[in-house]
Amino acid sequence: MGKFCLYCEKPMREMESWTGLFHYEPKHLCKECQEGLLHITGKRCVQCSRSLEKLPGELVRGDICLDCQRWEEDSEWKGVLSTNTSLFEYNPFLKVYLARYKYRGDHILAQAFSNYIKKSLNSIEFDFIVAIPLSEERHYERGFNQSTAFLEAASVTPSNILTRAHTEKQSKKPRQERLHQKQVFTLTECNLTNKNILLFDDIYTTGITLRLAAILLKQAGAKQVSSLTLARG
Repeated sequence: MGKFCLYCEKPMREMESWTGLFHYEPKHLCKECQEGLLHITGKRCVQCSRSLEKLPGELVRGDICLDCQRWEEDSEWKGVLSTNTSLFEYNPFLKVYLARYKYRGDHILAQAFSNYIKKSLNSIEFDFIVAIPLSEERHYERGFNQSTAFLEAASVTPSNILTRAHTEKQSKKPRQERLHQKQVFTLTECNLTNKNILLFDDIYTTGITLRLAAILLKQAGAKQVSSLTLARG
């Protein structure tokens, strides 16, 4: 029985080769859908992975973007999140893809990114990997945590050391309000002294959610907190 694209459900034809016999990676998306994913390439912000080549010159400060410079100039947030690595641009295709995955419960769509996540994790050193949690209410609404499901599809079990209070959806808040949000996370009892923590989430937008989690982890003794995200918005 042939394989079908996870997203568009069209039949896929596997191309056989001698190389493929020894380095086989399962394909989950057809060629057309695969081409809808835009890898972040070229010069990018060393702190948030944003493409610097696609930003106007006035929004670039050397090797970082203006947003990250502002974060680092704020004494409260300076050095809280050491770096974020994003894999893809949050383009129209990925936006629709993730909406179907998150809000329509199409859980199997996570499998398309398993190999990308595995490869990225191989190049990052960490002691704990933590998926950004949902509040109980939001988890009940969706039926699953999208970030946890991405990791599990990549055969990675995250550490559940953070819980989250229920708040209004970030997308509904003005930018300035999002940037000055109160702490929404709570840390379970654990020893993080001198540990390197890797946060995982689906999308990096303003960076406030990751930084709220990171500042709590740093206050608990973590040596360094970085993040891996699927997309850079």
